[in-house]
Amino acid sequence: MGFRRKAREQALQVLYAGEINLLPAAENLQACLASFASEPGAEEFTRKLVLGVEAHRAALDDYLKRLVDNWGLERITLVDRAILRLAAYEMLHEDDIPPAVSINEAIDIAKRFSTAQSGRFINGVLDRIRDEIEGHEDH
Repeated sequence: MGFRRKAREQALQVLYAGEINLLPAAENLQACLASFASEPGAEEFTRKLVLGVEAHRAALDDYLKRLVDNWGLERITLVDRAILRLAAYEMLHEDDIPPAVSINEAIDIAKRFSTAQSGRFINGVLDRIRDEIEGHEDH
């Protein structure tokens, strides 16, 4: 597993812990990072992802709400919601990461940390983001 995958999984765990503790993920970040096995580059990328999601959380949530037809974000499991926020942040704010990479990583992480159906659901939502970024659809 590469350091970016490890960092994404760590970021997911930090974001999820923030949801469970009802604390901003940034407050959980240091404690969580201390408990993870460090890999070169992973801690810095984890920090970048968590702080990026937190900085853009309201906008990410508004964006995701628009894309999940007939679903409120509160109906999406905490894990899937964290995965969607994380991948959406990457796709919208990290220009050096191709959207296809963010989507594939999110699907693989969902398969590991969520339900059997999560990968398909997450793929559908993130494909809509990619289509909008690439100008394939008007929403």
